[in-house]
Amino acid sequence: MTNQVTLQVQGMSCGHCVKSIENSVGAMNGVEKVNVELNNGTVDVEFNSNKVDVQKITDTIEDQGYTVGA
Repeated sequence: MTNQVTLQVQGMSCGHCVKSIENSVGAMNGVEKVNVELNNGTVDVEFNSNKVDVQKITDTIEDQGYTVGA
């Protein structure tokens, strides 16, 4: 089952930040699509909820040094 979530992420400031998040989240089993909007401070993720959940996605982003808010 495919779900979509938009996360507010603080600490993103450049193209490297975008690539870091897209690569780390995009490599997760079950993640189908990642789109980082640097100007809005958001990360849109499409994922298979049978393989991965929002908490694991959030943890992966925070492991990169960013803060995920509601």
